[in-house]
Amino acid sequence: MIGYITAGLLGLLCLSIPVGIVLFLLGFGIDAFFSPFPLTKGLGNLVWSTSNNATLIAIPFFVLLGEILVRSGIATRTYAALDRWVSWLPGGLVHANVATATMFSATSGSSVATAATVATVAMPQAEKLGYDPKLFSGAIAAGGTLGIMIPPSINLIVYGFLTQTSIPRLFLAGLVPGIALALAFIAITAILCALRPELGGQRRVFPLSEMLRALLELIPIILLFTIIIGTIYQGWATPTEAAAVGVAGAIAIAAMFSGVTLAMLREAILGTVKITSMIMLVVIGASFLNFTLASAGIGRELQAFLEGLGLSPLAFMMVVVLIYIVLGFFIETLSLMVITIPIIVPLVVAQGFDPIWFGILMIVLIEMALITPPVGLNLYVVQGARRSGRMSEVMIGTIPYLLMMLLMVVALIAFPQIALFLPDALQ
Repeated sequence: MIGYITAGLLGLLCLSIPVGIVLFLLGFGIDAFFSPFPLTKGLGNLVWSTSNNATLIAIPFFVLLGEILVRSGIATRTYAALDRWVSWLPGGLVHANVATATMFSATSGSSVATAATVATVAMPQAEKLGYDPKLFSGAIAAGGTLGIMIPPSINLIVYGFLTQTSIPRLFLAGLVPGIALALAFIAITAILCALRPELGGQRRVFPLSEMLRALLELIPIILLFTIIIGTIYQGWATPTEAAAVGVAGAIAIAAMFSGVTLAMLREAILGTVKITSMIMLVVIGASFLNFTLASAGIGRELQAFLEGLGLSPLAFMMVVVLIYIVLGFFIETLSLMVITIPIIVPLVVAQGFDPIWFGILMIVLIEMALITPPVGLNLYVVQGARRSGRMSEVMIGTIPYLLMMLLMVVALIAFPQIALFLPDALQ
């Protein structure tokens, strides 16, 4: 049965049918051929109960927050400010790509939005200053993946909703690995450009006074991040309430720089509606598919199969990691999460692993899927911003950063406290 479902999933995706529709079609197929019960009769109630959840209201708020920051021109100011501080390193402006992606990851919650923002601002600079197009593009694509790790993260909200785990604890758990990955990206860039200076373009050093003035451009973003995360951890607001406060703060920041116009707000709201509709269609479709899978006994069948292999917990986790790496080549990241979480997470917990820790490990694996062909969304976003050159250049440029992600996977498995010590310390 599992083989038929997997073949059906990949076959429908190859037909370029939207992922949310694919999930519904698979659910209908399982109901018709494998379930002894008429599951579709409960579809209306399932759709309502899934969408009528207060936790998911945080998603459109965080999307709107990112849209406002991008469309009001704050991204350009942030990039220019970080350029003053990191371009002295081997690799020059490449580090500004990673630093800006890290900064916007802490506010937007979306990897694709982060990559699109940085790519739009940075690409003209690469052509003007003579940077290697492969490494420069790869750094943007990889830096953009931090949007689903560093809190607030839409993907962590979805994980918390599907697994009924604490979203504030997930946010805390993602903070250290996210910052560590950003530093690893900067380190590997500096090493590569020190060995081969032609990759990094010109290193630039700015006067201290200019660097200090640039900090003023960063203060509003840092303050906004502090307000969003601080109100959650202090217990003053839920993630949904903090997201609403963040939207108000983003509008205030945009107004400070004269970036608030009716046209900007209209575009931001329209973009939010489009992105949120896509996310909710996938979440609702996945909920229906997971309902049919559970009713048809797929979870029990898969659990019995894995238990029959007689694997140790570590070997079991290696199999799970391999499954996510392989599936990441073919399935879009959010879809990969919502399809696999209800099946994989109970098995992981049964093996004695912490669901908070596994959520962070899964996010790293899904980050890799964002920059691996053929469906790595960040690759297409960056290539679209380039408007020239080959997609293969972006793919090659991400290889050093993929290696850093693999090292993070190994580190998280070997030392789970990398993700857990902050949630445990502040519990």
